[in-house]
Amino acid sequence: MSVVDHHAIEFPRISEAEVGDYLALLKPRVMSLVVFTALVGLVIAPGHFHPVLAFTSILCIAVGAGASGAMNMAYEADIDALMSRTANRPIPRGRITPPEAMAFGMVLAFFSVMTLGILVNWVAGALLAFTIFFYVVIYTMLLKRWTAQNIVIGGAAGALPPVVAWAAATGSLSMEPVLLFLIIFFWTPPHFWALALFRNDDYARAGVPMLPVVAGPDATRLQILLYTIVLVAVAVAPWPLGYFDAIYGIASLVLGAGMMALSINVYRHREGKQAGRATRRLFAFSIFYLFALFATLLLEVVVRAVAPLFG
Repeated sequence: MSVVDHHAIEFPRISEAEVGDYLALLKPRVMSLVVFTALVGLVIAPGHFHPVLAFTSILCIAVGAGASGAMNMAYEADIDALMSRTANRPIPRGRITPPEAMAFGMVLAFFSVMTLGILVNWVAGALLAFTIFFYVVIYTMLLKRWTAQNIVIGGAAGALPPVVAWAAATGSLSMEPVLLFLIIFFWTPPHFWALALFRNDDYARAGVPMLPVVAGPDATRLQILLYTIVLVAVAVAPWPLGYFDAIYGIASLVLGAGMMALSINVYRHREGKQAGRATRRLFAFSIFYLFALFATLLLEVVVRAVAPLFG
């Protein structure tokens, strides 16, 4: 007669995760910006695109972005647990395990890429697959923990959604989506370095080599200013080059002036409450800057559509 030690038996873990936990894995705030920039890339693309295919394209890009977020959280669970900004995410709270999050992300990535490729076109599908790969493997696994240039190089992944959307609409690439890519690419460093300045302790505690941790706050402020100068120049350039109209050009000048003023403010104020306020204002305005800049392109499309009605 044998005696069974019930304490030695490992029973399958019953997941405590709810729908909201899985939605949080998708990084909905990041996804909303991805969807919006992709929508702009889709709308400004030439030719007619069937509404169902347009919706499918945006949905696949959104799901692909969410898949990237889930796999990112699975890999960075140890870092997230040490940072106050991320400690309430589902994995650090024990709601979802890293393997569950990784499996969830991989399934979403596979179906988003295959759906976009089969139903729309494989140029867009391949670009979406590359975007997910770049964010998860190149940025999350290779760059983020090893170089202070993680955001600079890794920013390419966040800049690709309008390119993917343009490819979905046209089956090819052109200068317009490249310009949109460059705007987001050069926007990313000042945006995230402003966040890193007032979250410096978080990144230092987690051992993430963000620029303020490695080079110091003053060097970071200088880099923010330099990248903002490049960003404003790149954002304005499509107007004189003839790719976008005057509405966009004027908006880019006004918004660029705001970015420059706030970046100079960050560079000037280096200590105390003024420094903290300056970095938070730049971070908040940078989100508005990108949204407003891309919204202007949508406005241009509307103006072009209604202009013939008024002769």
